Formats: sequence, C-alpha cells, structure tokens
Amino acid sequence: MDLAAHGEYTIEKKGNILFIDARGPFNDITAQLFSQEMYQTCKLFNGECWASLVTYYGNSIYTPEAESTLIALTKYRAKYGMIANASIILDSNCGDLQQMQLRRIYQTSNMTFHVFCDVNSAEKWLVEFMKDSVQTKKAQ
Repeated sequence: MDLAAHGEYTIEKKGNILFIDARGPFNDITAQLFSQEMYQTCKLFNGECWASLVTYYGNSIYTPEAESTLIALTKYRAKYGMIANASIILDSNCGDLQQMQLRRIYQTSNMTFHVFCDVNSAEKWLVEFMKDSVQTKKAQ
C-alpha cells in the first residue's frame, strides 16, 4: 500500500512468517487500511502458529489513534495464531520512541516481541523462536 504522506507498507507471507516493510508516519488512515488487510491475511494461516517480522524504515511513528488500532489488531492476530514479532528499526532519528510504542502495542497484547537493528539477527531469532514454540506445542 502506497500512501506517501500517510505512510506506506508491504506485506509478504513466506511460510509461517509475515514480512512487513513500513515507511513513514503510519497515521490512522494507514493503520486502518493495514488492519483491514491484516484481518484477511490472518485467515491464511488456518489456525497454525505464525509470526511477523516488521522492518521500519525511517521515522515510523504512530499517531495515538494508529497505536490504538494496532493494539486491537495485535490482539486479533493473537487469536488467529500469531505468537511473536521481531521488529527492525533502520535509519531512524527517533528509535527510542518507536521502541516505546512497539512495547506498548505488544505488551498490551501479551505478545512476545524483540526489537533489532538488522534483518539477519531478527529473522534468525524469529525462526528459532518459532521452531522452539512448535516443538513445545508438540510435546504438550
């Protein structure tokens, strides 16, 4: 989705991981469109465990309305099998603020998450976390 002044994003499903790239301010308009797309995307996992890897480029700050929308969305995603998120913040002047917002979103939703500075570390952690979670689920 390309909304330039409102922020933009792409979503790509690879196996049990959603790869999301986000750029821009990510205001309520973008958060609403993203949520609508994610509600449909969640159903693609058919109840299986899955995770997301989000790469934020630049100063991707959420408006308060967008943050509220994303909290509700993350709770919904958890109901549809999402168990973790890895976020990467690149080329940002406000990474601390971005991390605070992400912490509020994922902690409010009781979702396991970590913030990284590079894609390789994030993907490695997420793949291992998913593997361990699936093995634990099978053992139960």
